[in-house]
Amino acid sequence: MTDGEPFDPAFALHRGGKMAVQATVPVRDRDDLSLAYTPGVAKVCSAIAEQPELVHDYTWKSQVVAVVTDGSAVLGLGDIGPEASLPVMEGKAILFKQFGGVDAVPIALDCRDVDEIVETVVRLAPSFGGVNLEDISAPRCFEIERKLQERVDIPIFHDDQHGTAVVTLAALRNAAKLTDRALGQLRAVISGAGAAGVAIARILTEAGIGDVAVCDRKGVVSPDRDDLTEVKRELAGFTNKAGLTGSLETALDGADVFIGVSGGTVPEEAVAKMAPGAFIFAMANPNPEIHPEVAHQHAAVVATGRSDFPNQINNVLAFPGIFAGALQVRASRITEGMKLAAAEALASVVADELSADKVIPSPFDERVAPAVTAAVAAAARAEGVARR
Repeated sequence: MTDGEPFDPAFALHRGGKMAVQATVPVRDRDDLSLAYTPGVAKVCSAIAEQPELVHDYTWKSQVVAVVTDGSAVLGLGDIGPEASLPVMEGKAILFKQFGGVDAVPIALDCRDVDEIVETVVRLAPSFGGVNLEDISAPRCFEIERKLQERVDIPIFHDDQHGTAVVTLAALRNAAKLTDRALGQLRAVISGAGAAGVAIARILTEAGIGDVAVCDRKGVVSPDRDDLTEVKRELAGFTNKAGLTGSLETALDGADVFIGVSGGTVPEEAVAKMAPGAFIFAMANPNPEIHPEVAHQHAAVVATGRSDFPNQINNVLAFPGIFAGALQVRASRITEGMKLAAAEALASVVADELSADKVIPSPFDERVAPAVTAAVAAAARAEGVARR
């Protein structure tokens, strides 16, 4: 901001950044210094060199996550580059701490090549207990996550995919429960075949959804199309049991669930053709694909990505607890079972308080992170990826 511009509280809050490094031990005198640094530190280093697993006990590794981006797909801002992405990464880091008690370090990389990003993060990995990939554009994000998890033995989690998917599934479970239906009875349509859309389709399929069709700008992702990327071809192989083709509007005819993660606007005429008692999760920010005023005229449950409407599908409900649980048991990865457990735990927080305006907890509900953390840790042990 320059002199003469009106005061903006957002700039005031961000001045100087939103986080800092703080010591957890005192360095008050010579004795403290000799323990915290030389010569005392040498004993700890030597012990870790002999028994590498001790790094979790005697450094911050077991409680810190790297928040890594290349700035290519930031919030609703798109490709703004690494420097401009830093305020978002700092924000993510303080949410980790505030909501999950997990320390996090923002790392914005000045590279776009998949293998360069992978190699960079692999070299950084010894310092961290996990890596949260953030705001990396599709389809590169899928390959980066896969290659990293193959190379390192700490959790790699792309929140734009899996955090969104976990919270969406939790809200959908509760919406179904509220209306006395099972997931297996529902047919869902997802608008958007990017990172979030693909992950939501996967987790809904794993959870037993009756059917789910995913639409991109050209319509339903189906095997008959000759313009599909590798990711979309795989997507077409496990979705759309009904064999739908054509536009999003066509797919919505008789659908039980709309999930929007793409932006744009869905015509009300198409919304009106959804099944009675439908669920509309219009999650684009700042403008939902279907405005809540319109959605409420045609749906039993409405959710958005915004905090000024009920039922906010907010990733902060998932990622802090997921990483806290994974770090607690020193998990080597975050499995599909751990994500499903997170969704179930999140849904259970408000299972006895359900209403059309409350199928998902508030981000400030203090029950959320402990429930998700415990469920993820238990699932990691059950799936054999825990190391403590």
